[in-house]
Formats: sequence, C-alpha cells, structure tokens
Amino acid sequence: MTRFSRRQALAGMAGAMSLKTIDALAASLPLGAQPVALNIVDVAGNLQLTQAALEKFARENPRIVSRLIFSRAPSPELPAKLKAQQQAGAVDIDLVLTGPGAMSDGITQGLWIEVWKDYAEELPKAEEIYHDSALMMQRNFGQAAGVAVVYSPSGPLFEYAPDRVRQVPKNAEELLAWVKANPGRFCYARPVNSGPGWTFLMAMPYILGDKTPGDPINGWDKTWAYLKELDKGIEYYPPGTTVTMKEFAEGSRDMIVSTFGWDINPRALGVVPAEARTFALEGTHWVPDTQFMCIPKGVPTPKVAALLRLMSFMLKPEQQAYTYDKGYFYPGPAVKNVPLSAAPAESRAVLAEFGRPEYEALIARYPVQAPLKPEALVAAFEKWDREVGGAKRRG
Repeated sequence: MTRFSRRQALAGMAGAMSLKTIDALAASLPLGAQPVALNIVDVAGNLQLTQAALEKFARENPRIVSRLIFSRAPSPELPAKLKAQQQAGAVDIDLVLTGPGAMSDGITQGLWIEVWKDYAEELPKAEEIYHDSALMMQRNFGQAAGVAVVYSPSGPLFEYAPDRVRQVPKNAEELLAWVKANPGRFCYARPVNSGPGWTFLMAMPYILGDKTPGDPINGWDKTWAYLKELDKGIEYYPPGTTVTMKEFAEGSRDMIVSTFGWDINPRALGVVPAEARTFALEGTHWVPDTQFMCIPKGVPTPKVAALLRLMSFMLKPEQQAYTYDKGYFYPGPAVKNVPLSAAPAESRAVLAEFGRPEYEALIARYPVQAPLKPEALVAAFEKWDREVGGAKRRG
C-alpha cells in the first residue's frame, strides 16, 4: 500500500468511527446519501470562537459534510433577508451563528426550526450539559429554537484611558456628570448590533432602580430619561462595537462601554492599548451574553440531519475548550466541566497576559440578571432606535 493510499484508508476508518459515534446521538433522522455543503452565516463574531471546531467536524466527518462555506453579515439585516428567502422558497442559509438580537427577531417572526422541540432526541439534554448560567440563557433566549454554544457574564463594563480620565465615575450619577462635562468623549454602539451596547441597555434599569426591569415599555421610566440625558454628551452612535474600540484606540474617545471579552481581546490583538483600564458602576447587575446556533426554516432535511450532528459535536467539552479563544467572549464555554487548563496553549497564554486578576472577584461581587425575553428585547431595541439614538446613528 502506498503512503497516499494508506493515508486515505486511515482517514476513511477515522471518519467512519467518528460517524458511528455521532450517529448514536442522532439516530432517528437519517443522513442523506451524499455529504452536504453547509452555508454558515455569522452575525455575532462567533466564528472567532467556533470556526476551528466547526472545521474539525468537517475534517473528521467527510461522509456528513463535503465542505463548509462561511460568511458574515450585520445582525439587524439577517432576519429580513431570511424572511424574504423563506417566502420565496429559496433558503440558501443553512446555519446562523447569532447573539440575542437576531435570535430574538427570528423567534418573534417564526424564522427558526424549533430543534429542541422537533428533534429533542437528537441533541444532548440541556439540563445535563450546560452550566447553570448558560442554561438560564438557553431557556431565556434559545427556547426551542437556538442552541447555546458560547457564554459570557459579559457586562456592562466601562473602558477608559487612564491618562485622559483622571476621575473615574463610581455610579450612574457620576457617569452622567462626566459625559456632560466631556462632550463627545464617551460613546457606545447601537444596542441591537453590539454586545456591550445591549448589556448596558439592559443593566441600567437595575442600576437606576426602575420599577419593572423586565418591561422596557412601561417599566423603564428612569432608564429612558437617563439615556436621553446621556445622549446630550454623545456625538453619535457607531453601528457596532468594533468602531468604538477603534475610536478609543485612536484617542477620539476617552471612555466607552465594554464587556469582559471586549476588554481582553482587543488588547491581546493590539487594537486597544494595553494600559486601558475598566470599571463597573455601583449597583451593577451583570447581563450575560450568549451566542446560539440556529437552523432556518426551509433548510432541506438531509442538511438538518447533518446540522444536528454538528450541533451535538460542538457541545462536547473538547470543542467547547476552543471557545476560550483569545478572551473574545470571556470565558467562553457554555457547558460544564471545561476548565481553562483544557484550552489550547495559545488561549492560556493570552489570558495569562491580558486577563485581569480582579475579574473573578468582580464577577462574583454583583448578581447575574436574566436578560429581557425576546419580545421585550425587540421592543427595547425599537424604542431605543426611535427615542434615544436614531437621529445620531451612522451605518
């Protein structure tokens, strides 16, 4: 046997063994006769955390997947695009990697296959694999549709340049005073397309003591009044978090809204100066962030069968260890028993250098609060666009 043919044979044996294992998790929905190409659209920056594991699945399972095609799109644009494809009977997106924004829009519009309901026997049991906080997020957002794949306690944090911000605000009143005294030096991105933006939006009702934090329309009087006052010192609202980081690094902003991951990762990549610092406001409630895998309605059954096997694979601890990444969604894993020691060496080195020793205690100090339900979150985004930042949006 030549070296080439021996390699082919071994690869085929490994693929068959891997396929047998995955088939045990999804036995009732048979695969198609031929491997399928999967078109995966990322609207949340998720590929930074999961692409290595997704590609690993494809390598190990050539009888299931012929190739993976990756693309990225803005979160706010995805639901309308999907709906148009579904109405035309021409869905060409097989899997969406999304945060709560497009996830919530998709739930309210009925865009997703309810995999936990329709194919429960083909996925692991959520209560057995997820850690408590990720399980809360799965129940809050994923419901029957999305499958949580990464988790972070998120924020809100506030990132600042210590050489330009001499007096660090301690509470919401001091933050408002600083922004008004330093017009144009503070910003946050449009919440519907920004993890830091949406955690900031949802944390303020708790920080300000609004009467009904779960009701953005009738229970956020203090929050909406505060955000409108804050707006007086804000030049404009960028379309996404990346722009806020760029402007902060360039020195056109002195303070921005951030999260644990958005603090660590840009410093590790050299986008933001290493000397940047962070703080949390008194009375903070952490609003966690989670990203999900969603299958749009209209995806052919053979592809659904392949995707369910892919989802099960992505929830294994070995694949979850990749999500530590370079701190982008700190810490990252959504399932139990995935310690940092299991992460790739590069991830461990990045977090050793750019992680902050105080974060563990800071996360423990304040409570974790369940975010708004999908319908309420969509309503909050729409009200913010209409009454707070719409006139100052760019892009």
